Amino acid sequence: MKLTPDMINGTFEILGGLLCWINVRQILRDKSVTGFYWPTQAFFAVWGIWNLYFYPALGQWFSFAGGVFLSLANITWTLLAANYSRQEKRLGCVSPHSA
Repeated sequence: MKLTPDMINGTFEILGGLLCWINVRQILRDKSVTGFYWPTQAFFAVWGIWNLYFYPALGQWFSFAGGVFLSLANITWTLLAANYSRQEKRLGCVSPHSA
């Protein structure tokens, strides 16, 4: 089987998704956001959503499948980060990881 650019890109999307799910697991453990500018992650989440339109328009189905996986991870992390940041501001507490 010959690897196509779509297959290679899809593999990068899946690997990126795996790494992002590790970030999701970590933020769930920490229940806080420290040392990270969450709007950057939000940008990549929005870009990922765009790719869910863009890849099928190009007929790139491997990239689309990987993009779904990566987008779900990015969106999950972004929502968790926004939630934990809001909770910390509301409670006026400092993260135990920033001490």
